[in-house]
Order: sequence, then C-alpha cells, then structure tokens
Amino acid sequence: MTDNPIKTRREGHILEVTLDRPKANAIDLATSRIMGETFMAFRDDPECRVAILRAEGDKFFCPGWDLKAASEGDAVDGDYGIGGFGGLQELGNLNKPVICAVNGICCGGGLELALSADLIMASDTATFALPEIRSGTVADAASVKLPKRIPYHVAMDLLLTGRWFDVHEAKQWGLIKEICTSEDLLDKTWELARLLASGPPLVYAAIKEVVREAEDMKFQDALNKITRRQLATVDRLYSSEDQLEGARAFAEKREPVWKGK
Repeated sequence: MTDNPIKTRREGHILEVTLDRPKANAIDLATSRIMGETFMAFRDDPECRVAILRAEGDKFFCPGWDLKAASEGDAVDGDYGIGGFGGLQELGNLNKPVICAVNGICCGGGLELALSADLIMASDTATFALPEIRSGTVADAASVKLPKRIPYHVAMDLLLTGRWFDVHEAKQWGLIKEICTSEDLLDKTWELARLLASGPPLVYAAIKEVVREAEDMKFQDALNKITRRQLATVDRLYSSEDQLEGARAFAEKREPVWKGK
C-alpha cells in the first residue's frame, strides 16, 4: 500500500489528482478525507481553473468503498470528510470544471465518484457497474444521479440488476464524452483540460451554479434568478472585467484574455 494514496501535480491552471491505492484503488475513510481536502483546496484556489481526477494503473479506476478496510473497522457511515465520499459528491460551491479519466474497472462508489465530475473521458478497456444490489445495499448517490443523466428505464436496469456494461454502452447513453485508447487517455484528457483552462473561468462558474440551482426549479423561476442577478456567480460575471473583455475581443477580432475578475 502506498504511503500517500493521493498524488497531485499542477500545470498552470490545471490540477491533476491521482488515486493510487494498490491493488484496486478502493477508497477508505482516510483516503476519502484526503480527497476532500484536496478538492476543497482546488475549489478555493483562485489560480486553479480545472481539475483532472484519474487513477494509477490500467486494470482499476476505482471499485468504490474499501471492503477490506470496512472489515477491519471502517464504518460505512463513518466520517468521509469534506465533500463526502471521494471528496466530490457533496462538495458545495464547486464552480470549476472537473474531468474524470476512467481506465479499467469503474464500479460501485467508483462510478458514483466519476458521475460527480462534469465530463468523463474513458479508455476502450473501461467497464462499469453498480453491483451494490448484490451485496444487499443501495447505490445511494447513483440512485439520485443516474435517472437524471440517462433514460429512466436504462438507469433502473443498471441499478436493479447490477449488470456490467462496457464503454461503448456508456457512450451510447451519454455518460462519457470520448472513448480513447489506454495509451492516449491521459493525453486526450489533458488536451481537454487545457482547452477549458484557456476559457472564461467566471462563465464556467456561472454555468455550474445555474445548472446546480436550476435542477429542481421551474424554467421561469430559474431564468428569473439569472436575469435578476440573484445568483452570486452570475452577479459577479455581469460586473466583471472579463465580461467587457469578451465584448472588446469580439469587436476587435482577437482572442480574449481572461483574468477571472
């Protein structure tokens, strides 16, 4: 077992977070708490604009909860730390893009963790499942998220049977953005991250808050909150230098220079 289950590296405005817990990258309470601290620091760092979540190795992305740790005393309802399981699922006000790169087996809480990202890139060897039904428990986060992401009957099929599905079916239902070879996955993910990092961070923040707040609202109510500047990120955007820069760059037929303010 590695001494540090979470590795990070930084390039410009991009933070790469790597889960590294041989053999399967399962997450115990201690690892979840480290991930929460890591993603909270990313959220609160004004210089960080995009995060990549990946895992070490080719065979496993993450099978979710560490059952061995549970058998040795980790309580399934224990302290997962900031952001809940894996540090992402319940992290409030995360108004920056997160990309997940899935290589290998991604099941249970690992799939729920991937669903917490905004975009999922996957290798052609990736496989997915929600097998909690077979161990007599519920895939809680997936039961909330999945029927909102893909057709209801497909989500219920996956939740009720726990069956495995491959990367092509995941792409068919819109769960992932792109299928890559294992060799190209990280390079393609970084290419996407650099594209996002070059974009307007205040707009990304507004998009994420609008999508999150509007999820359970009627269309007109959500639109009213936007036009009346009742969302903090939207209000900041409409009063920002970047808003003016976008208009100037368009008029001057040049690429805008985003400052995030």
